[in-house]
Order: sequence, then C-alpha cells, then structure tokens
Amino acid sequence: MADWLRGARRMVAGLKPVKVPEAPARAFRDLWPGDATRGHRLLRGECEVAGTVRPLTTVEGGGQGWGEGSGSPTWRAAVHGFAWLRDLRALGTDGARLRARDLAADWLAHGAAEPIAAAPEVTGARLSAWLGHWDFLAATAEDGFRHALMVRMAQDARGLVASLPVESRHRGALAALKGALAAAIALNDDGWIARCLRVLPQEIERQILPDGAHVERSPGQLLLAVQDLIEIRNLIHGAGLEAPPHLSLALDRAAPALRLFRHGDGGLTLFNGTRDEGAALVDLVLTQGQARGRAPLILAEAGFQRLQAGRTLVIIDCGPPPEGRVAPGPSGLSRQADRFHHAGTLSFEMSVGRDRLIVNCGAATAAEGPWRDALRATAAHSTLTLADTNSSELREDGLGRRPETVEAERQEANGAQWLDASHDGYRRGFGAVHRRRLYLSESGDDLRGEDAVEGENLPGYAVRFHLHPSVVASLQEEDNAVLLRLPSGASWRLRASRAKLSVEESVFMAGEPRRTSQVVLTAEAGTPSVQWALSRVNLPNPVKGEE
Repeated sequence: MADWLRGARRMVAGLKPVKVPEAPARAFRDLWPGDATRGHRLLRGECEVAGTVRPLTTVEGGGQGWGEGSGSPTWRAAVHGFAWLRDLRALGTDGARLRARDLAADWLAHGAAEPIAAAPEVTGARLSAWLGHWDFLAATAEDGFRHALMVRMAQDARGLVASLPVESRHRGALAALKGALAAAIALNDDGWIARCLRVLPQEIERQILPDGAHVERSPGQLLLAVQDLIEIRNLIHGAGLEAPPHLSLALDRAAPALRLFRHGDGGLTLFNGTRDEGAALVDLVLTQGQARGRAPLILAEAGFQRLQAGRTLVIIDCGPPPEGRVAPGPSGLSRQADRFHHAGTLSFEMSVGRDRLIVNCGAATAAEGPWRDALRATAAHSTLTLADTNSSELREDGLGRRPETVEAERQEANGAQWLDASHDGYRRGFGAVHRRRLYLSESGDDLRGEDAVEGENLPGYAVRFHLHPSVVASLQEEDNAVLLRLPSGASWRLRASRAKLSVEESVFMAGEPRRTSQVVLTAEAGTPSVQWALSRVNLPNPVKGEE
C-alpha cells in the first residue's frame, strides 16, 4: 500500500508544471575533500568506487559506463549519483572541469533513462552532488548545458519530494531526503521545503539508534550519516529556517558513537562494509559536527563493546544483524538495513597506540558478488568459524539465516576488564552456540581469550586473527606460538592451547588491496574450547651487526 501511495503521489506531481530558474537560488558548497588519485583515474577513463575500478567514458568515446553491464548495482549507483565530482574537483584543473561536463552531458543523453538513475537514494545523491559542485561543474558552462542540468534537477526533485518518505531501511533514505531538501531550497519551492522538514524527524529516528549508532551497524555508514546530518543542518540554517530539535540531538548522540569505532591511529574499525577513509576525514566530520563527548565504552542498541587499558584498544561486534526481509526496489538496489552486513558476529579488532594489530579483512561493497562476499564471510573476520560455515547466510541483498540471540556481559575490577559474549548463528544446522570470553589486564599488556562451541557432536572449527599488513609474524612452532612485531618496535606473542597454530596468507581491504597474514587456531571435532593469549613481550635489543 505504501508503495502504491508513493507511486500515486509521484504521478500527480508529474502532472504539475515546475518552474526552472536559470541557476540555483542559493549557492551550496560540498564540504568534503575529494581524492586526487581517483580524479586522475577519471581523466584516464576509469572510476573507482569503494576500491572497485571500472571503465567510465562517454558514449562518443566508446564507453558503456551507464548501462546495466557496466558494474555491480552499488558501483553503478555511485556513478549515477555523481559522487566522483568531488574527486575531479580535487584536481582543480580546467581539464578536470571539462571532463566533469563531458560526463554530465553524456549522462543526460545516455544515462538518465537507466532505471537505477531514478532510485531515490541515487537521485538524492546526484542532486546533492550537482548543487554542491555547481560552481565547478556548471557556473561557467554554456547556457544550453546549464539549462539542461536545471531542467533535469527540477524534474528529479519533483519526483523525489513526492516519494518521501523513502522506504529503504538504510542510509540511502537519508541521502534521498538530503538531496530533496537541497533541491527544494535551490529551486525556492516552499511546499517542497515544508514536506522535507516534516519528514526529517521521523527519518532521523529511523536512521540513528538511541545509542548514537547507525541502523546498519556499520562504522562507515555512521560516518556517512553524520556527514548527511551536518549537510542537512547547514542547508536549513543557510536558508534561514528553523531546524527540528531531532537534528542537533541526533548529532550529539552520533558523534560520540563514531568515536567508539576509532583506532589509535584515528581511522575506523572494519566492521560491516566499512573501508578506512583515514583519520583526517573523521577529524573533519567531528569538527564540522561540533562534536562533544568522549567515546562510550558500550553501544547497547547496536551491540558494540570497547575495551581499553594502557595503550591497548579492543573493539568487539557483540550485536545481532539488523532486520532484513524487505522487498528489493525496482532498480535492483537492496532496501534492507543489512545490505552490506557481514557474517562477522563476535569478531574483534585490536590496536596498540597508533599501530593496528588484529583487524578484519575489510570490504569491497562495489565489487561483483564472489569477491564482495568473500570479504563478508566469517572467515574474513577475527572470530571463530565452525565447519567452514558462515555464522550468517550471505545473500545478494543482505542476509538470510543469521544470529537471533547475541548476548554480552561486561565486568570491570581494578582497571581489568572481562567480556563474556555469545551468539546462536550456528544453532540452525549444528545446534551450537559460539561463546567468546575476553580479558584485558589493567596495564593493557595482556589480552586473554577463550572461544567455546557449546553443543553436541561438534565438528571442527578455526579461530582466526587477521593481522594488519604492517605486522610481521614469526611462527614459533616449539611453543605453539607466533611472535608479532609492530611498526613501533613493540612485540607481542600469541599463544594457544587445545588447537594447532599456523600462520597463513590473508588480505587487507581498507583502501588498496594489500597482502597480509593471519594466525589460525585449528581445533579438531569434539574440542569444546580453545584458549589463547596475546601478551606484550620485551625482547632484548639486537646486537649491532646482528639485526
């Protein structure tokens, strides 16, 4: 019924004429930095989205970058959303400006009719990008090009405003609302502005959980959502309008939550589709958001825990995946909150000072299915994998079978911290529960763990610790241990009992793909638990000439 009413509103809106000014009534400026490296790739006819590089050239240049066969739905959504304008602007050259206009003109002629271009989240992103880069893209362009952009903008805005609220249960709905509001202000339509402001409070409540985390349980999506909220706040204030109190309250909750996910180097943990965009961007977002408050230790609704002592930091995913089971949209884009979710329940990451030690493998959200899902698999996370089976079933648009009960209990005494967590993702099929117990000493120099599988007729399992590429691992077979050397010169030793310890190859996908290693504890069938310890060790300085 909701989709039918939304479609009816769009149909009625399409019958009404819309005024098309010569230029936006109000100037906007995109707040966020682009990437000059990606900009140079665009000049060469390639577009990078979340680490996936595909051709993007005009039809006259022989390109097919707008059609269905050009890439995955996520890659195509970003391309049709014009997020790449930020990267061309970062170059700051006339060649980059002309390239942006050539691609925009080609899209108007050959890409605008693609179904994915009309998806609300894509339309909203495109409107925000055009308006945020108007001076770069169109201010000095020919009249015909500017008029074509304004006409398309007015048409898109009319349909998008009529479709509010968007039914996608993820950040795409917030991006759609932001784009609709930007276009409504730029086109000076009071009715559209009023509708956007009326929808805003309920959308904020859908997006930001009471603990400040994002509904998708992804640090990366939380970062983007905070950026959206900052832009919406600036749009409202710039137009001299009064923002609903929900907006400032959401920013006050979300900024501290974002801090929980920061490693010692300032970047984000790699949970649920997150790719590390670097500390500088996170700092900028927190500054623009006028963020106050320290990082919490617990996000109760989202289910994340932060253990910290001395220079050691451990961040653990202790929550169930968000609700799924929403019919996909006509564009092929998922409308589920678990669209990028990984099968990484009870995985953790660990850093010591500015050095990352234990990580998850990262994400390739815009890649084709096999490579994307390899990084979503349980084995790509620092946790236990039972019988080479994912703890959640991976599907194209989200998750199928998943943990339904995820519990965590935390205790602290004299600076030491204990965490006892469990999930039932293996109950179906194996009748088993994974329980992970962690202990962090008051000095931060000793992290101990026990991974148990509770059930009958237990198959074998593996406990993985993926290492950051900067960590050098040396196997010590006689002690069933591995020595880990960090860039700072500090050394840690990982020891295990009741399991065979080995060092194997792995991959790290925070930015460019990088080779790395993983420590694997392999337990035979019937083994009830594996115990392990990560301890800092003081090694003697090497004698000169023996390094």
